[in-house]
Amino acid sequence: MTIYFYGTDDVPYGCFSNFSAHGFDLDGRWWSTSEHYFQAQKFAGTRHAELIRRAATPLRAAELGRDRSRPLRRDWERVKDDIMRRGVAAKFATHADIRAVLLDTGDEELVEDTGTDHYWGRGRSGAGKNMLGRILMRTRTQLRADLAQNGHIQGHRNRQSR
Repeated sequence: MTIYFYGTDDVPYGCFSNFSAHGFDLDGRWWSTSEHYFQAQKFAGTRHAELIRRAATPLRAAELGRDRSRPLRRDWERVKDDIMRRGVAAKFATHADIRAVLLDTGDEELVEDTGTDHYWGRGRSGAGKNMLGRILMRTRTQLRADLAQNGHIQGHRNRQSR
């Protein structure tokens, strides 16, 4: 059975959305959502990145990150998947509750159910690359391996009370 997700209100899989309110520490900064992290990395090392990091909502962070009046970092197309992987991994390593949701999906395929994004989701045709779903499945596999090897997830603290 394929598990489709999209909105943060989808129970129980809304936590798979980059807009879900599950913050984390990464690169020496606190990120309110994985959307904030991902969008800010388009402008790493600039004032615009900090503006995005401090955006009041993930929607606002996305709007600022998609603003093409500022040039993207030159290597963006090459690094964007790794940046998404890092943010998603930090999010699920930080929060035991959503980590359990991800692990409880077993070996099911995870698909971002959006008709508007052919790269990160399934796209209008349903044949999109689904890179966010693939990254979530890869994160699930890595979390399982970490648990099998160490009996716990290392390296992240839960700082939900920010």
